[in-house]
Amino acid sequence: MELRQMTAVYYSATGVTGKVVHTLAEALAAELTLPLACRGFTKPEERREDLRFGEGELVIVGSPTYAGRMPNKIAPDFQARLQGKGALAVPVVTFGNRAYENSLAELCALLEASGFRTVAAGAFPGRHAFTDALGEGRPDWDDKRAIQRFAKQIAGKLRALEAVPTLPLEVPGDPGAPYYIPKGLDGGPVNFLKAKPRTDMGKCCNCGVCARTCPMGAINPENVAEVPGTCIKCQSCVRKCTHHAKYFDDPAFLSHVAMLEKNFQEPKEIETFL
Repeated sequence: MELRQMTAVYYSATGVTGKVVHTLAEALAAELTLPLACRGFTKPEERREDLRFGEGELVIVGSPTYAGRMPNKIAPDFQARLQGKGALAVPVVTFGNRAYENSLAELCALLEASGFRTVAAGAFPGRHAFTDALGEGRPDWDDKRAIQRFAKQIAGKLRALEAVPTLPLEVPGDPGAPYYIPKGLDGGPVNFLKAKPRTDMGKCCNCGVCARTCPMGAINPENVAEVPGTCIKCQSCVRKCTHHAKYFDDPAFLSHVAMLEKNFQEPKEIETFL
């Protein structure tokens, strides 16, 4: 079948998902000799526009894994804004070296329900948003080469297609499964839903980058120490503050991070599906 356009769409609060999607999209566009457009889906204003696609188009859609699924405050925007109408899709999820669990199945099901036809998918370990101790430096050069090999496999499959697939791609997981319940260092469940970032005003230079890049628009740009909106613990403000003025001090959150660092050091592998 003939393709005329390729687009990459991704939510990436700390940049890891963006790196994976860009690497795959650029390699696949080169393999298929297709023009490539990239559409961020991270900032609130980026998620207000409908993105419509159709037959003859190939779309790579990327999301991180939050608690074993897609981010619950962002998934509804994917569902409401992306319209496939027969476009082919490659769902991509990243995860912070713990597990992707049901996030890839959820993204595949969401895209199929929105009129896309899934032809390939992948789950990619990356640096955890909460800590550099998990997945540090990933995606690394070995990951990049693996992603490029995956692009060649997808291209081969697409060249062999004579028509748009009618059956959805099979991937592991349950799109309707409950979210993973975070655990603390003692192994018991912890709840840090109400935790919000703190600001060290001795380090803060009032540049406002935290407010401008917050995916939820939760930080007051007039006083960045105030977080009146919903915080989803994505760590965008912490990761993007060049003066290291943002941090979390919630005991339950810190206990969960310590548990992750203790139990999930073993590097996880990329998993791909065709």
